Amino acid sequence: MRVIAWLVEGTWPACVDAVRAHAPDTSEVVLLHVSGAEVPAVAHGAFAGLLGRGHRERDPGARLTDLGGTSAAELLEAAAARLGRPCARLERAGRAEREVVAAAEDADLLVLARDGDRDRLGPRSLGPAVRFAVDHAPCPVLLVWPEAAPDLTTLPPPPPPHTGPGHGGQPHPGPPRTP
Repeated sequence: MRVIAWLVEGTWPACVDAVRAHAPDTSEVVLLHVSGAEVPAVAHGAFAGLLGRGHRERDPGARLTDLGGTSAAELLEAAAARLGRPCARLERAGRAEREVVAAAEDADLLVLARDGDRDRLGPRSLGPAVRFAVDHAPCPVLLVWPEAAPDLTTLPPPPPPHTGPGHGGQPHPGPPRTP
């Protein structure tokens, strides 16, 4: 069994703990971190546009890329230590959601954490990147709460039944069927 755990700053411990709890000890585990290219690109663009194109050694985009790589390596190291068993570490760069789906291409399980509103149950507990990965993953997904899940009292009330005119209090049957 090949398990990919998508690790993000702030929520990675829950993913590692989920792998420990749910993946057999014989599993091939890959700890995945994806660095976005947006922040270094913006810094480089500002530097080039506002300060000129000379003095590449002063380009803040390059420095941010280096810092991001160091941070990712430290996160992956901490995650591997927490996992406490052999694993591979994979660092990718690009649009996080697409890189995660691509990394899960030959996986048997993708583990990831909710990244949205974690104060209540519901679809808003997933941010856009996690929602994309859940919707497009080519394998089963284990979606975990980074901390204890909110209480069931946070569920919104159910919608009222549709009782429009001519329906006799029954839900609308849908469009008419064509032969």
